[in-house]
Amino acid sequence: MGVALSGPVVLDTIVAQGCRPIGPTYRVTQAERNIILAISDPEAGDLDRPPLEVLQDLIQTLTEADRKLAQSSLFIGIAQDSFKLSFDSRDFLIRTLLGVDPKAGAIAVGDRVRPGQRVRFHLRDARTSADDLDSLLRDYQQAQIATAPAGALMFACVGRGEGLYQQANFDSGLFRHYLGAVPLSGFFCGGEIGPVGKTTFLHGFTSVFGICRQP
Repeated sequence: MGVALSGPVVLDTIVAQGCRPIGPTYRVTQAERNIILAISDPEAGDLDRPPLEVLQDLIQTLTEADRKLAQSSLFIGIAQDSFKLSFDSRDFLIRTLLGVDPKAGAIAVGDRVRPGQRVRFHLRDARTSADDLDSLLRDYQQAQIATAPAGALMFACVGRGEGLYQQANFDSGLFRHYLGAVPLSGFFCGGEIGPVGKTTFLHGFTSVFGICRQP
């Protein structure tokens, strides 16, 4: 199914990736395609280390609840602007960890990675996903936007919804809480498209909103 929008339409986007960072931001020092071979922590003065070794040390510093969560909901964020001096959670494109090579200490991620990029490990759970979307919608509501939204589309991963939150209509309910009676439609899907930084990506486990308004 396709929908075409024409005429004087502004499309504002919200991409809720639903993750929170753990540990410091690392610099990739060796990588091949989607395999990270070595990373360093510039602030700590660490030299190149295998990322699996770094991750194992990091997990030992987590709470018991987060160590358990890391067994099934561990992700990696790739900074979209490696020249920034400081990062927040919205600066990272979240990607899955596909596998590890225990012998080399390398990790495979669900995207291409190049030396010089900044990466940070992330965790995802229901509370984090809820807080992330809440923050994004609140910021949009409080932004100084000249024209009011006329309608919106929501594309939510099948991994969210009632299975994640243990209640139905959670994401759409938050939208309604902040933006009122703006007409909202959409569907659950197995991949969501939306921008992070200045580039558009295919995501998983996200809720993506396209909010339409006049210029």
